[in-house]
Amino acid sequence: MSSKITIIGAGSVGSTIAYTLSNEDIASEIVMIDINKQKVVGEAMDIVQGSSFRDPISVIAGDYDDAKDSDIVIITSGVARKPGQTRIELTQTNVDILKSITPEIVKAAPNALYIIVSNPVDIMTYVFTKISGLPENQIMGSGTLLDTARLRYGLSEHFQIAQRNIHAYVFGEHGDSSFVPWSVAKISGCSLDEYAEMMKQYGKNFEPLDEAKMTAYIHESGARIIENKGATFYAVSVSVCRLCSLLLSAYDSISTISSMLHGEYGISDVCISVPTLIGPNGVRCKVPVKLTAEEEEKLRHSADVLKGVIEKIEL
Repeated sequence: MSSKITIIGAGSVGSTIAYTLSNEDIASEIVMIDINKQKVVGEAMDIVQGSSFRDPISVIAGDYDDAKDSDIVIITSGVARKPGQTRIELTQTNVDILKSITPEIVKAAPNALYIIVSNPVDIMTYVFTKISGLPENQIMGSGTLLDTARLRYGLSEHFQIAQRNIHAYVFGEHGDSSFVPWSVAKISGCSLDEYAEMMKQYGKNFEPLDEAKMTAYIHESGARIIENKGATFYAVSVSVCRLCSLLLSAYDSISTISSMLHGEYGISDVCISVPTLIGPNGVRCKVPVKLTAEEEEKLRHSADVLKGVIEKIEL
């Protein structure tokens, strides 16, 4: 696959994304950009020296001009979350960083699809959408893509079934107000309860699923990883690389990315995650999954939480 991907930010997340991409057949060119010129040169050198074991690929430490003709630009720049710190507490500092980056990268790569990864990702996606001047279909945040992956891992462990057979999603903010709409969670077309009941005849007995505990697992995973090792970057990097492959595929796919809502579920003027049709033309549309009244209320609450933060930041 011949494609060019530029990554802004060579911290743990940005560098791991670049390394992961270098081991996949997703990009033929990777450009890494960071304010710390020495570090980004070292990261690019370290990555490219291992690429002789795959098909030829270009990995360079560059400047904004080198992002010209990028198919995808991934923005990871910002201050990392510290132990005990919420994503929302990062907001204004990272918004200011994004405001300095945006005109430079948009000038260099006006036709690229943009993936915002910097936290708090929903706020950063909103800010980029508002200040970049780009069409909204070109912009998305990684949103609850990672949260959904964590959910599917947790469910696969509980039900002892491959994650690819699980269709369940995390909606809302990439943060504490996110939630799982259990009404639409399926294992190969069966509801979770139906699947558990069906498996009894084959001698597979599962403990009742503790939905609150599973939701807490999703909410607390990032903080627990940061507490144990200082940062999270492996799982989010794999998630973002998967998103890149979806955007470069021949057909559209459905994913829980963060993008601007315009009246869906009664929500407008906020970027938040719901199942969304994405592909080579970027964001196509939201998929109108039917939720219960309680689930819709949770989604609106999550949107209100984000709007409360947006009101406090300086654009």
